[in-house]
Amino acid sequence: MTWILKPQRLAAVLAAGLLVGCGQQGNVDVPSPAGEKPITVGVSLMNLSSEFIVMLNQALEAKARELGVKLIVNDAQRSPERQVQQVESFIAQKVTAIVLNPCEVEATSPAVDKALAAGIPIVNVNSETKSAPTAFVGSRDEESARLAMDYLARRLNGQGQVVMMHGYMGQAAQIKRDQGARATLARHPGLKLLADQTAEWDRAKAVTLMENWIQSYGMKINAVFAQNDEMGMGAVIALEQAKLKDKVVVASVDAIADALQAVKDGRLDATVFQDAKGQAGTALETAVKIVRQQPYEKQAFIPFQLVTKENVAEFMQ
Repeated sequence: MTWILKPQRLAAVLAAGLLVGCGQQGNVDVPSPAGEKPITVGVSLMNLSSEFIVMLNQALEAKARELGVKLIVNDAQRSPERQVQQVESFIAQKVTAIVLNPCEVEATSPAVDKALAAGIPIVNVNSETKSAPTAFVGSRDEESARLAMDYLARRLNGQGQVVMMHGYMGQAAQIKRDQGARATLARHPGLKLLADQTAEWDRAKAVTLMENWIQSYGMKINAVFAQNDEMGMGAVIALEQAKLKDKVVVASVDAIADALQAVKDGRLDATVFQDAKGQAGTALETAVKIVRQQPYEKQAFIPFQLVTKENVAEFMQ
């Protein structure tokens, strides 16, 4: 999912060596337990300019150090074609297992097919592909949309007009969050979807989209559901600039640092916490279990949690 890092956060991430370029690899190389064959896991991440994906990467690296696993981390830069190439490279390097954070449901599927054909276990984390991997670890994205839309329905007393900002079209979270939002709207007949369009997980694009909607619909807009926090923050900025924020309720997904602070400050009304640490840690643990021929869960789902001003302090620790 595409979140743009603030300059100071980007600088910190770069300093920590977390961002990995197209032709580069980020390695975490630690000793394996005594007497055990070293495990090398190739990791292809959707987009390391995304704050949430950076959090996912940090959690993978921490878990790798804990488990004594070597990681080879690649940034797909939101290109499914590049992701397929990266998996082909992992196969050529004879990695022990692959953790894949897919860019798209359809276009990234050949990466899964190639890994399985080569006899290398592959675990999808956070996002899905049409082709079934060895295992999947993530959260049910429909649930995040349901939590956000039910919150908007409560705030509007079941009556009002909502606009929805989509993520990158064709990516699993976009598809599932759209489905979850529409199913929830169907349970609240007093809520109407006024407009929906993609802002590609991007804050700046969300500002522009919200400005366009304000110009087109003005006071008809009662609420915004943004499928991630970067877009949610973009909507908030545009509404604040138009002096309309106190008239429009905004909810989004992921509980990144900016969004949590905005909820605390009363600027963003709600976000939905997605557990990057839990997803990444479980995915790598699952990959290791498969390699060691230990029992593992074929699918593991980690619940989302609604965050409002009343409970935001719990998530800022």
